[in-house]
Amino acid sequence: MGEDQKIQITALGLFPYKGINLVRGVHQVQHLDSLETFEIRDDDIVVVTYPRSGTTWTQYILSLLYHEDQMTEGSNQPIQELVPFLEENSRQIDYNNKPSTRTFASHLHLSSIPQGLREKGKVIYIARNPKDVAVSLFNLQNFTKVLKSEPDFNTFLIQFLKGEVLGGSWFDHVDDWYAHKDEFDILSMTYEDMIKDTRGAIVRISNFLGKKLEDQTIDTIVDKSSFKNMKEDPQARRDKQHPTFFEQSGSFIRKGKVGDWKTVFTVAQSEGFDQIYMEKMKDLALEFDWKL
Repeated sequence: MGEDQKIQITALGLFPYKGINLVRGVHQVQHLDSLETFEIRDDDIVVVTYPRSGTTWTQYILSLLYHEDQMTEGSNQPIQELVPFLEENSRQIDYNNKPSTRTFASHLHLSSIPQGLREKGKVIYIARNPKDVAVSLFNLQNFTKVLKSEPDFNTFLIQFLKGEVLGGSWFDHVDDWYAHKDEFDILSMTYEDMIKDTRGAIVRISNFLGKKLEDQTIDTIVDKSSFKNMKEDPQARRDKQHPTFFEQSGSFIRKGKVGDWKTVFTVAQSEGFDQIYMEKMKDLALEFDWKL
């Protein structure tokens, strides 16, 4: 029995873990428990996001910055292996044996992130406006077979606002990370700013990581990390790497647009969302672009 089939049989739905909802069969509690004391190195890089907030895009950018030799045409190594999720380790890889510079991704809340990150390593935190996050997560939940489908968006939206979806509460995730960002060597960016000025975002990331890039190299990374190119690259698409996890119609990488929520939300849903957002995030020193 293949690894994909084993996970698919055991995994349908979510389980809570320290403020975040994770996937049965994909995430193992024993591994998650070990992360608190996971040894962080000075040059480790961790990109942290709430799900559907530009994670794959930033993983792809880091792969081009640090694993360029494995990002050539015809390469079949997924970027999720080049920039693996800290909380996923079904392949039981000993990351302590991974050579520097180690690049990771994570959706974890502060409560379960390796505590060593407060003293060593660098964090890139990407936040995305929650209406677009909700729509993207809604589509993912109905595209992947390891989560229970919910075809009614209004029902899903209620679950999202309650934090009863993959990743838990968007509000808690973003608010907690921003409230404690001074405890980390961190670069905070919004997905919308990355969309508006992708080249500038890549320069900010590379400068933060101490990499001085030639203009031509930056232009190449901008071109290769475009949504059009990523959507055509099997290295970036989990649905191509693990087809048994997903429905045949759809794509793990969708539109990547800012303001797509306007095609899904009703006026009443948007107004209700705005009210809850203002109540929960009134003290957040962060402004989102809700459309471009």
